[in-house]
Amino acid sequence: MESKISKFRQRRYFFYTIASLWLFIMPWLQIGGKHLFLISFEKKEIHLFFNTFSTQEFFLMPFLIIFFFISIFFLTTLGGRVWCGWACPQTIFRVIYRDLICTKILKIRGSITNKQKGEKGGAKGFIAVALFAIVALIAASNLLWFFVPPQSFFAYLSDIGEHKLLFGIVLGFAAFLTFDITFLGENFCVFICPYARIQSTMLDEDSLGVIYDDIRGGAVYDEHKNLISNKPASGDCTGCQACVRICPTHIDIRKGMQLECINCLECADACSAVMSKLGKAPLINWTSLNAQKSQSKVKFMRFRTIGYIGVLAAALIGLVVMSGTKESMLLNINRNTQLYKIDFDDNGEKIVKNSYTFLFENTRSEPHSFFFSVDNENISISRPDEPVKVSPGKKAKIIVSLTSKANLSLENEHDNVVLPLIIKAYAVDDEKISVTRESVFVYPQQKFIDRKD
Repeated sequence: MESKISKFRQRRYFFYTIASLWLFIMPWLQIGGKHLFLISFEKKEIHLFFNTFSTQEFFLMPFLIIFFFISIFFLTTLGGRVWCGWACPQTIFRVIYRDLICTKILKIRGSITNKQKGEKGGAKGFIAVALFAIVALIAASNLLWFFVPPQSFFAYLSDIGEHKLLFGIVLGFAAFLTFDITFLGENFCVFICPYARIQSTMLDEDSLGVIYDDIRGGAVYDEHKNLISNKPASGDCTGCQACVRICPTHIDIRKGMQLECINCLECADACSAVMSKLGKAPLINWTSLNAQKSQSKVKFMRFRTIGYIGVLAAALIGLVVMSGTKESMLLNINRNTQLYKIDFDDNGEKIVKNSYTFLFENTRSEPHSFFFSVDNENISISRPDEPVKVSPGKKAKIIVSLTSKANLSLENEHDNVVLPLIIKAYAVDDEKISVTRESVFVYPQQKFIDRKD
């Protein structure tokens, strides 16, 4: 009879459920059209904690990436491959396919306590793959929602012909996920996933791991990892091999810590079920090598973990500080290809004109009208003559002409003069909204000004 589900499996299943629901719900969370997290390539912006940042503000991305990877490294140093067994989508999907669909629903596997036997084929095997393909399609759509808002995604469903690439990505990812979970299975974790190799460099003897107590249980393997006996001559291990049968990556944890172990603790549950019948404590525990040797508590606060906490804190502070510098408006200024133009004003006097392309972006949630000024009293704005109104989150491109009188008496007989400018752009309806940009005004040689055309 199948043993009762023990505490680690219950905790993992609970965490799987919460994590899956959170990932499914998160793309829908928004306030005033701003999402909790969204990377929109279509609109060239990122939404973070209900704030919108344009591509010009992607300087935040390094902080996000650093924070994410250092978090993974920190968790690995602290708890070994805890990510693999408790949060990795690969593991969660394998549980859905192997334990739920194949074992509980279709009964094509004998028991979730024996993972050494594969799924049966035939009609039920095809149904199992088809059922998981539906799950994979939902998962692929969920992934795309972090790049295309769900509302837009479902609107695009009504016109698939115009969005072939989008749905090609969804179908392609769903097909790969189905192949991965139903065919590759844990072989992906053992042979393909690079994280297993990376994490081996981050572990020390104080890192949490799934460890067999060979002092109490007895030695099953010698120092060269050669099998001595499934049932030790002395010790509490009964040689039942329940820990071996239940292992999804097909290892014997009694051989010691191994690269293939994903810290799912299925073996610890199996051992606790057997040993509890004998009135003894389990021989497989989630602990560290040093804690097991000294029979003490795991040492969580140590130099390496404190270092990671410091780096995480620095990355988080950097993210908060940099996000606080978000500008209420963005402005790009590009000079036109023509250096200058000599023209005449309404009074028939010569003037020098420089033209620019201004790209405004209103990052606020309300519309604003923008205008600008220059810091040189000899230079004036001839175009436009009215403020530019920009809707919330929208951009506006305008041509700006700056002019100067042609009698500045500059020493420019043999070369053009480049006058530095500070251009201040501001919202005429909110004095707190303003930015400054540097640019130049090109004043031509005197001979070109004096020339009669």
